[in-house]
Amino acid sequence: MHTESVLKNVIVEGPIGVGKSSLSHRLATTFNLPLILEKPAENPFLERFYKSPKRYSLPTQLFFLFQRVQQLADRERDQSGSISDFMIAKDPIFASLNLDNEEVALYQQVYQSLSVDAPAPDLMIYLQAPVSVLQKRIKKRSIKYEQRIDAKYLQRLSDAYTEFFHRYDSSPLLIVNAAEFNPIDNEVDYQALLVQIEQATAGKHFFNPLVS
Repeated sequence: MHTESVLKNVIVEGPIGVGKSSLSHRLATTFNLPLILEKPAENPFLERFYKSPKRYSLPTQLFFLFQRVQQLADRERDQSGSISDFMIAKDPIFASLNLDNEEVALYQQVYQSLSVDAPAPDLMIYLQAPVSVLQKRIKKRSIKYEQRIDAKYLQRLSDAYTEFFHRYDSSPLLIVNAAEFNPIDNEVDYQALLVQIEQATAGKHFFNPLVS
């Protein structure tokens, strides 16, 4: 992959701990494009959510929604394109997992009132990994409140992502098995991924790399 690539808007997605932010950083350098990352540390409810999910699910979700809408608006004003580690459509995924029926109904009213209509990226990259791998990576990065995330929640989240991307057809989609794949520290892995990115010009593509 070279910096003259025609790709201008790329989104890297996947469940917590799969490595989307780290990969987004590296792709932004390769493409010479602005980097737009989620900002979970700015959410004042997030740590409280992991301690008491039922009590803090709704404010946590609404904070993220407003934050992502603002980031999306900022991205649309920047005509140079971007590499991002989130899609706005992930917000309803988390809402459906974390909110009760009445809260989901309220959330949907807010979501619809914001007229969220994100343009499709030039490429969507979806990183997958088993829950056991996600848990190891979450433990390794040592964010205190994330250590409360249990395997059942990660499995539900992973299943929800899988279902979403099974139906996804808004842009070219590259699905990557990231279980034993390290495009951050392993240059061979990264270059192999860039080849796959170059080839993913339409439709759905699967990249299941061998262990390096």
